[in-house]
Amino acid sequence: MLRKAIVTLAVSSLVLVAAACNTVKGLGRDVESVGQAGDKAINH
Repeated sequence: MLRKAIVTLAVSSLVLVAAACNTVKGLGRDVESVGQAGDKAINH
């Protein structure tokens, strides 16, 4: 019983960490694209 709870908790934690990493990567891409758009607007 305890082993099943620990495994469930570990798997849940891995899923949350993976989701958080994808969110941070997506946010980084968004910020980068906004910066590139601003750079293009300034230089043209």
